[in-house]
Amino acid sequence: MGRMDDKVVIITGSGSGLGRVMAQLFAREGAKLVLAARRKEQLEETAALIDSDVLVVPTDVTREDDVAGMVTQAVERYGHIDALLNNAAKPSTDVNIWEQPLSVWNETIAVNLTGPMLCIREVTRQSMLERRRGSIVNFSSTAGNTGIPKKSQYCVSKSGVRMLTNVAAQELGPYGIRVNCLVPGFIQTDVLTNHLTKVAADRGMTFDAVVEESVAGLALRRIPQPEDTAEAALFLASDESRVITGQALIADAGRIMAT
Repeated sequence: MGRMDDKVVIITGSGSGLGRVMAQLFAREGAKLVLAARRKEQLEETAALIDSDVLVVPTDVTREDDVAGMVTQAVERYGHIDALLNNAAKPSTDVNIWEQPLSVWNETIAVNLTGPMLCIREVTRQSMLERRRGSIVNFSSTAGNTGIPKKSQYCVSKSGVRMLTNVAAQELGPYGIRVNCLVPGFIQTDVLTNHLTKVAADRGMTFDAVVEESVAGLALRRIPQPEDTAEAALFLASDESRVITGQALIADAGRIMAT
């Protein structure tokens, strides 16, 4: 038996990267999937990798009508929603605070914070409140704990996701709906490779030297793979975590240790 047998799961940002890896994992665990992201062609590439019941819905999570329509299509197809993974995110451009374009700030907040709020609002309105059950997993980042220079918009948005999780968990708990937050650090993706390449160039170091320095700050001395993060998300979405809500689970190979 799969851990998500016959569960209906929405995964935003599932056209590539971590979202695609999670879609494949959840499908293997028996889930019926709703794949949401802006680019239809990427969603279809993800769907082609999955031997499971899949609904592809191109969605811009910053647009109310897109999000409401995506959830409506999911409910019409499957009857209800069991889990939502708010994975869609914008890494954003590096910029000092005194040079911050308002457009960059607003776009990052819209994708990383407003998008998850809209998705939570619609899955609860259209399915979870009435059924008095459901699991929501938001995605923050250790950047929202520690801050990173030149990424104020990203760090603030990811910090906000943790507070959104806290408040939503309190409001939705009496209805049997759990809300948790996964807090990854580095994940071995193209986004990380591009970031470390830029850091190396800015500091006049080799790429390998920057990677070695980064890994030295991790207790486990390794950069997590997307599959590692996907497994943590699966735990929070599944019934295995049925008494866990309002929590921020740090999954960063031991850079930040909660006490």
